[in-house]
Amino acid sequence: MRTITSTSGQEETVAVRRSESADAEGIDSLISPSALEVFGKVNVIHLLEKANLSVTLVNEKDDILAHASFFDYPAGDFVDQAHWEPFLQKHFRAEKCTPFNTLFPHLFVAEPSFAAASLKEIMRAVFNAIAELEYICLVSPNADGSELGLDEVFEPLKRLTEPGPQCFALICHRQDHCPRLHVRPARVEDHDDIMRIFAEQTKLLSVIDQPYILAELIEAQNEENHAAVCESDGVAVGFISVTADVDVKRLHDSFELSEFDGLYKLQETKHDEPDTHSDTREDEEALRQTQTSDSQQLLSLSSQQEETQSTGAGEVLEKPNAFCIQFFIIDKNYEMRSVDFIPYIFKLFPDLDFCIITVPTLSPEFPLLQSFVRVPPCPSGSAPRELYVFHRVGLRSVKVRSAVAADRPAVSDLVKGLRLNKSLLQDLDLFYETRRDPDGVPLQAFVAQVGSQVVGILIIRDEQDIEYLRAHYNIENFIYFSHHRYEEHAQIRHFVLKTSFQHFTKHLFKEVLWLAHKSCLYHRIYPANQSQENSCVPHLDLVLNCAVPVRPRRQIIYPLEELGINAPSRRITEDQAPFALSLISRKLTMEPKVTVNARIVVVGASDTGLSFLEVLCFCPHLRFNKLTLISTHGFPGDYNHEDVGFLPTSHVYSSRDLAQLPLHSCISVITGKMVGINRKSKFVLVSGGLKVPYDHLILCTGLQYQVPCPTGVDLSQSITNSQLQTPSTHRRYTGPVPSNLFTLNDLYDCMAARRWLCANFVELEDNAIVYGNSIDVYTTVETLLSLGIQGSRIHLVLPPRKPSSSCFSDPAVDKAVMTTMEKAKVQVHCNCLLAQMNNGEHPDPLSSVSFTTDTEPLHLQCGVFINLFNKGVDYDAFRSINNSFLVFDSRLVINATFHTSDSAICGAGPLTKFSRCYHTDEWSHAHFNSKEVGQDLAAMLLPLFDPTLEPADESPPEMDHLITLYKQAKIQGGKLPGGYNYLHVTKPSATNLTGPPVKHDSDIVTGRVETGNYFCLHLDCYELVEKLTCLSLKPLPVSNYLSLYGKHQQLLGQLSSRYHQGLIHDLYSFFRQSWCLAVYHDRFSDFEQELQQITSSHLKDDESRQQVMTEDDEEPNVLHQDGLQEESRAALRSSAVKYLTYNRNLLPMFACPGQL
Repeated sequence: MRTITSTSGQEETVAVRRSESADAEGIDSLISPSALEVFGKVNVIHLLEKANLSVTLVNEKDDILAHASFFDYPAGDFVDQAHWEPFLQKHFRAEKCTPFNTLFPHLFVAEPSFAAASLKEIMRAVFNAIAELEYICLVSPNADGSELGLDEVFEPLKRLTEPGPQCFALICHRQDHCPRLHVRPARVEDHDDIMRIFAEQTKLLSVIDQPYILAELIEAQNEENHAAVCESDGVAVGFISVTADVDVKRLHDSFELSEFDGLYKLQETKHDEPDTHSDTREDEEALRQTQTSDSQQLLSLSSQQEETQSTGAGEVLEKPNAFCIQFFIIDKNYEMRSVDFIPYIFKLFPDLDFCIITVPTLSPEFPLLQSFVRVPPCPSGSAPRELYVFHRVGLRSVKVRSAVAADRPAVSDLVKGLRLNKSLLQDLDLFYETRRDPDGVPLQAFVAQVGSQVVGILIIRDEQDIEYLRAHYNIENFIYFSHHRYEEHAQIRHFVLKTSFQHFTKHLFKEVLWLAHKSCLYHRIYPANQSQENSCVPHLDLVLNCAVPVRPRRQIIYPLEELGINAPSRRITEDQAPFALSLISRKLTMEPKVTVNARIVVVGASDTGLSFLEVLCFCPHLRFNKLTLISTHGFPGDYNHEDVGFLPTSHVYSSRDLAQLPLHSCISVITGKMVGINRKSKFVLVSGGLKVPYDHLILCTGLQYQVPCPTGVDLSQSITNSQLQTPSTHRRYTGPVPSNLFTLNDLYDCMAARRWLCANFVELEDNAIVYGNSIDVYTTVETLLSLGIQGSRIHLVLPPRKPSSSCFSDPAVDKAVMTTMEKAKVQVHCNCLLAQMNNGEHPDPLSSVSFTTDTEPLHLQCGVFINLFNKGVDYDAFRSINNSFLVFDSRLVINATFHTSDSAICGAGPLTKFSRCYHTDEWSHAHFNSKEVGQDLAAMLLPLFDPTLEPADESPPEMDHLITLYKQAKIQGGKLPGGYNYLHVTKPSATNLTGPPVKHDSDIVTGRVETGNYFCLHLDCYELVEKLTCLSLKPLPVSNYLSLYGKHQQLLGQLSSRYHQGLIHDLYSFFRQSWCLAVYHDRFSDFEQELQQITSSHLKDDESRQQVMTEDDEEPNVLHQDGLQEESRAALRSSAVKYLTYNRNLLPMFACPGQL
């Protein structure tokens, strides 16, 4: 916060922040006649949407005092936006103004008395926020802006032509508001100023403990070691120490340096006689190390002077070509000017091309690093630091222009050896020839040029599916769609940029947008197994670092045939290959992103783990570089989820859902099992010996079916279940696993079983044994029947269940399934426990199995054994947890904030249980929606990395022993025997509840299980949908039905009253009516909240008026009450019309006012 003074002497404490759409009304009220004369008539919302940078000056009460919007081209219609540079340089003395260093105000408004002071403060803030900005230039038909204070900040540009264009040009220089810092060699006298900065910014630093270390560094300067300070008004405000003493070989062990020439410079030396002794010298002197905070970092590396390689003609010297930053610190008020150090330190080492710096993985990225390029670590690297590199050529300016035919050879060399480079060159040739692709869609190509060298290329095409993108992705979270013309949307086809210039990526996108007259760029990321991938973007990170990921939208499943002409456009409903979408808009080109290098390792590709990663990947202003997923069978999205069968689904992530998420491009996937955790060294040991280091470890492996362990009892004595002493569920099988025994836990297991059955079993006559007592066994039986296996060959063996328990909460469904299996001649055996495999002999291959029952033993011939019994914690996971001394009590023990006994390790999902101190054994994460649990886990972790979020306040002591109870529905679905499509949606419920359940006579049931149209809705005491069960022979619109959960019956067409009046005979038909589609819309919940706010506000107004009348002893006015009710109804109608009108692209079946 800073203080400004008005012309009358009034002082205000103010802050400059980025403008929000909610500021529009306040900004509009500040527009004065003088502002209209200078800037013309403007649409404030349009300016906020299209501006590269919009800032608002507010006081402590958040009242708007001033606003300014900046574009990268002049206002008005004096010149085409893509040609302003030659125009300005032709008519005015503005040869130093370039697209890289210049912005143009399109609006400035302020409170009249604070106009001049506000403008100065805004200019200071803008120059401070944008390091490369040198000039702010105002081009206007009227330069008389004295009332706005323009004459105190801007000065006129000298005209070069007369009469010239009918406009004035004014300029504002950086040095008048936020000048570059002066950099000079450090002197011992600077010691106290530098130590003051350390003391302000550092809590624990060895420099404080060793007060003379800085003085020694300053005094020890020589040709290889230098120290410098930057100063403001003669006071040192920053310090940097650099050295050419770098151990490049050590860096090679941890980082991928191939794109940086290995940080070596090759020199060939010829001589007559080869020298057999290579002259190498290594100095292992360790540099002092310190801890770092937000703006200081230390690189501690040893040195290696040079290496030699002998050749036939002589020696090729590999000489280190880098110097490193050892110390760096700068005052917080000047940290955006950290870049002023870079040109200076390169002058200190004229023979070296690379400047490097390493930072701890947990250190937030500071402004200096935004000019550097992050080096990816080696797959086997475990260094707890990140390496950043800056090449000398990065000091040169980059020019972006439209590609010309003469660029073809240079572009060909640039993309040589890249995957899909032929596709890029084909599109470039089409641009040269016709400016269109084979489908006739306009193409544009732009190159980035440094001097005479082409260092990058970007090819875009007009976006033809913008209505599809709007309907299927939440692009309206980032843009006001109505303020962007259709031709302003474009798609990134190809993008290649040399590594040394990758820190210019955002600037390149910004220039392309105004050169191409576009406002939004989209990039599609297709799964690796999709044939649609033909876009050459070798460094996807460059796009992801600048773009925001766009969430997919939940889709309405339309009854298209019944809707007819009232259905949405085919452009929206057509089926396209799924892809993840990223967006770059004009206003995002100057939005900073926070880079997070913390190593976050997730073990287990469960719904909980994927949901956690999804939240992190969709943070628009955060970029996580070190997300790792350890999964036994890799990433689930690599497999097609459709038509595999065997296991039911939670309807959380389908293969299409995963393809629409940017997970694969944002995370590293390690295929393997966790077999150990080293908490001291902070790494996870994976099967195969790989060590995966972590800063935060997330354990969410879930529960898995274990290979069944026979009880091994002697069946010759006719032992029954009641005579067994030790339950087999607590025993672990350690023998060889039969090749025809399949324990199904995930999609990979199901695909392997399906392939084996088709190849080795379907055509035979052997028995298939399905062993288990969950819904999984019934979906597995249906899969076996669908493969053509006769029911008489299938034996469903059900272990003993708890009394009165069933995997189907609805008895009607249970009865239908059992009846269907009986008709299919599937043999069902109840209350059986596995006793022996192959009569106790070698189990592979498995040919017979024996079970104990409540009566006589059961002996079955076996061709394949499918095990779906005894779900528990995987043994390797248990051993890893137990051996690392984390608390384990049948499950991994966590507290209410997901933490284990180790603060760096969290657990979530069915793997976990709450600590006994909460006294809530009846609740665990297994009782809740796994996706909601993962989202809450991410919300708990985000404040550690997101500077816009404050850490949660410590809860009061009485809240310490409370756990979070989640509200989203538990979902279960699948295909049951008989071809029934099954869906069950219910609210979370605890186990082992004492007391009889509370019953409400509120079941709404239509259809019968025998006819395949059974539908049951259960309403709670508040008439909200609490449970939903569908059993149908027809495919279910699952997405639609999931939207019904938690809705009040009145929102569902007065469902309860109409049902009891006998007006609803088939819920399937009822929920297929067109009026329901508005309820299925993904934004209906927002609309519902808006209605509740309107209703509650009118109720409060009514109560307050009645209270006033009561105090005045007035009789209630019936007409007045009717007026209030009519006012409330009018507000509700208006809100409904706005909802339907705004979402008309997806809800065209509703008529809106003025349409008829």
